[in-house]
Amino acid sequence: MTLSTKQDRDHIVISGMSVEAPGGIESPASFWSALAESRELISPFPRDRGWPIDDLLSVSRHDGWGKVSDAGGFLDGAAAFDPAFFGITQREAIAADPQQRVGMRVAWQALENSGINPGALDGADAGCFIGASPMEYGPRAAEVNPYSGHRAVGLASLSVAGRISHSLGLTGPSMCVDSACASSLSALHLAATAVRGGECEWALAGAVCVMGSPLAFYEFAKNNALSTDGHCRSYADDATGTLWGEGAGVVLVEHESRARRLGHRIYGRILATCTNHNGKGRPILVPRAHAQERLVRKAIDIAGIDPADVGMVEGHGTATRAGDPAELTALQNTYGAAGSSPLLGSVKSNAGHAQAAAGLLGLIKLLLAGQHGYIPPSLFSENPTTKVDWDRSSLRLATKLQPWEPNNGVRYGAVSSFGAGGSNAHAIIAMPVREESDDF
Repeated sequence: MTLSTKQDRDHIVISGMSVEAPGGIESPASFWSALAESRELISPFPRDRGWPIDDLLSVSRHDGWGKVSDAGGFLDGAAAFDPAFFGITQREAIAADPQQRVGMRVAWQALENSGINPGALDGADAGCFIGASPMEYGPRAAEVNPYSGHRAVGLASLSVAGRISHSLGLTGPSMCVDSACASSLSALHLAATAVRGGECEWALAGAVCVMGSPLAFYEFAKNNALSTDGHCRSYADDATGTLWGEGAGVVLVEHESRARRLGHRIYGRILATCTNHNGKGRPILVPRAHAQERLVRKAIDIAGIDPADVGMVEGHGTATRAGDPAELTALQNTYGAAGSSPLLGSVKSNAGHAQAAAGLLGLIKLLLAGQHGYIPPSLFSENPTTKVDWDRSSLRLATKLQPWEPNNGVRYGAVSSFGAGGSNAHAIIAMPVREESDDF
């Protein structure tokens, strides 16, 4: 099924993007190079954050605890920030969670990528929706310390979006979204809904994850769901668990007519965004195949496309015993049963699990694949998990860089996320072969 004609409705599109990822990635171009070259962006734990590294690496001495490897996906520039540039004091900047600082920087870059002058937006009717989760940064707020007075606003889950809106002068809706690892695509959903509903003229949608403490490593070591070998082997049979990482990404969302009028590049048309919840029953951390399948089917229905047209699926791919089989079952029952051969992968295999930012890194990977016309490989895909029957559907792992042929001038892709609190999110994107294509 092809897209409806342009005059049917004014679609919501993505017309700007920026990304920071582990391995020194600070631009979409460098991100694409790493993906296309099958580079793993994992490094040892940072030694400049005051983390108890020795204790962390020896937690397996406790009964019932798993191994923690000296590995993760960490941002090189997590601490880099120019407070004067963004109009705040040095002390306030130090007190602000680094997720706020990185978020402000990446939002600025997304605007520049779209061709907008970030310094000329004061009073703009624009929204800001940012996914972020608390990361235990800095001293306790309930004590006297040199940063008292700045801690209330400095808490990440309160003010990442607020910082961005304040620094740019945006006057539309502004909110942080915390649905754990589904936060990114939930933020995208809210942004697209706000623009479509006229709450704002355009919006920034994004997510950020910078670990202020090694909390996530301790938690998943206790749950025996952390990688024991320092790799995130998404969908692989030798996967032992997930590997935590960091990242940030922001996209600009607006009506297609506005993007074309202002000469913005259209990276993709948002055909559908959906979120849902697992509901009660099994433990809250356990993913549910039926809930994810229900969500994907709803998104396909909203998008109004033949699921067989979807050529690339950027999955969640946590590399956990429960997560990958549940997700694969849902994708096999939907895209894999549609009669085509969609290729599946996860950016987590390159950079680790960026938690709240995971979905945005996956979305930007999808947009870059559509732009370049190639589907990048998913690492460790040569040994697919045996927890599902791959022969029962046409879904396959992306094992190498290969051309992505368009369908009537458009490439269709999908991206999935699910969170520890039971939330699921899914998006379907259509990407033009070239910006000026009359077929889009």
